[in-house]
Amino acid sequence: MSFASIIAACEITGAQAVHPGYGFLSENAAFVQALEDHDIKFIGPTAADIRTMGDKITAKDTMKALGVPCVPGSPGGVPTLADAQRIGAEVGYPVIIKATAGGGGRGMKVAQTAADMEQAFHSARAEGKAAFGNDEVYIEKYLTTPRHIEIQVFGDGKGNAVHLGERDCSLQRRHQKVLEEAPGPCITPELRERIGKVCSDAVAKINYAGAGTIEFLFENDEFYFIEMNTRLQVEHPVTEAIFGIDLVREQLRVAAGMPLSFTQDELVINGHSIEVRINAEKLPDFRPCPGQITQFHAPGGLGVRMDSALYDGYRIPPYYDSLIGKLIVHGRDRPEALARLARALGELIVDGVDTTIPLFHALLAEEAVQTGDYNIHWLEHWLEENLA
Repeated sequence: MSFASIIAACEITGAQAVHPGYGFLSENAAFVQALEDHDIKFIGPTAADIRTMGDKITAKDTMKALGVPCVPGSPGGVPTLADAQRIGAEVGYPVIIKATAGGGGRGMKVAQTAADMEQAFHSARAEGKAAFGNDEVYIEKYLTTPRHIEIQVFGDGKGNAVHLGERDCSLQRRHQKVLEEAPGPCITPELRERIGKVCSDAVAKINYAGAGTIEFLFENDEFYFIEMNTRLQVEHPVTEAIFGIDLVREQLRVAAGMPLSFTQDELVINGHSIEVRINAEKLPDFRPCPGQITQFHAPGGLGVRMDSALYDGYRIPPYYDSLIGKLIVHGRDRPEALARLARALGELIVDGVDTTIPLFHALLAEEAVQTGDYNIHWLEHWLEENLA
């Protein structure tokens, strides 16, 4: 659907605002600018803030100026291979080359040694150009055993902001999140308070409006900023579960000019929550598996939430992301949340297409998952050993 079609639909129906969900339009500054130009409220941050955070170099520079810790790397874009080789030597290998307009793991290549730099540099530029129409790249130190920790922030657009703790999204395949949980198994209350205040202070200073997520690599008790998502995240329900907050409702309130309905002191963590992404994919190669659903049964019960549009007879098209559902559980603590997840997965039925449900059954049997002792590379290694 084009921008013009959405704007026309608003004008015909008298709609005053647009909520973009968490798809492509949620971080499209041109779309937000078009709405602003037609006096239609975008339920989210301004076009200017989306532009700032959409460019990874500008975002890093902005966050560094706001006091947010960043990964060591190039001060800006890296135009030539010679520059890349020089920066790689200065930062120290391994390094990761990233497309400045990147996202979703695209346009990211690792150079383990100086000999790998040429191929990784040209490959990242080509992938960035193909995916985003922009071949500019930058370079960061590649951390060897980090976790992926993201901080949920919320601003009222008037200089007030809060943080709603962290989510651990370290179980990833090809930079795509597979399982997310809150709070993070390795984050102490002291660490949470420290980085949370840094993040809420940063977004308050730029008068940020609405929901946002500041993402970090976390290693040796240190946080390193990687990007900010200026939208609601796919995994936001785990934060809602542990705080008893409806983030979408809060987005609507802020967009309507109302104040936040809670203060930082009122945000107290209750229990533990885990989300798994149910994709229509065929294991072991995770090939997309569109087709018709012949039977669907969602799990239920205390502390179980299933977000999905599936129903018996629904046909999954081949044109979009393979995500077909999100299973979220909440318990008094992490062991109870894991137990509820195992039960809910046993109740979940999706027939007619292959899905990633068997993957989660297998992962829950692993000691590393049971204890929360994993990093962003763990799942890739496990897949090589178990699903090859």
